[in-house]
Amino acid sequence: MKGARLLDPLAGLGASTLGLLAAIGRVAFYLASTLSHVLRPPFYPREFLAQLMVIGYFSLPVVGLTALFTGGALALQIYVGGARFNAESVVPQIVAIGMVRELGPVLTGLMVAGRVASSIAAEIGTMKVTEQIDALVTLSTNPMKYLTVPRVLAATIALPVLAAVGDAIGIFGGYLVGITRLDLNAATYLKNTADFLETADVISGLVKAAVFGFIVALMGCYHGMNSGRGAQGVGRATTNAVVSSSVLIMGANYLLTQLFFAT
Repeated sequence: MKGARLLDPLAGLGASTLGLLAAIGRVAFYLASTLSHVLRPPFYPREFLAQLMVIGYFSLPVVGLTALFTGGALALQIYVGGARFNAESVVPQIVAIGMVRELGPVLTGLMVAGRVASSIAAEIGTMKVTEQIDALVTLSTNPMKYLTVPRVLAATIALPVLAAVGDAIGIFGGYLVGITRLDLNAATYLKNTADFLETADVISGLVKAAVFGFIVALMGCYHGMNSGRGAQGVGRATTNAVVSSSVLIMGANYLLTQLFFAT
């Protein structure tokens, strides 16, 4: 009996590990199924355009405000830190590269994850609870084609556009703080920003944003499709969609940064 108690922690660890591996396998299977349906008819352009509006256009305010304040705060922090070794002049360059490479796509992904992944999971989870998904199958409509594919495509396309807008607004926020609070020259600020940025910086940020959009929509759809019954199950699916999207975005960001910029 005592020996069995000693093995209880190991049994719990083993069960958790097996559960994690099973979850990874289910997500991988769902991912493969989604990719297999992307290029195969039928297509639902009206649903795709509707999701493009919901995911892209309606996310502009939160992305824009987040980027504006982040760019301004970043300029202040860089100025204060640079003043310690007489490097205040690097504010435009660091704000630009920080927003375009990292903060722009990552913050856009996280904001959209909080807004869109939860919405998708709640919507699809509610459809499952109310048996609307079963009704789609009865009407010979593939739920994967009608629900998942349009949302995944829309998010993958919309996120780079949102990230580009967020980059511009964030750099503008740093510019406003630089010329109004830090007494930097406006023309010099803009020139340093334009001269310092490279095409690779912009492309890497847009690719990151596209990957983050794919992750957000995939996790929202996956957890919605696999939500439990009742309000509690839908609420749990919503929470899991946001958490898994955010964690995967941070992990993917590291891997993509390593891919693009590792020496």
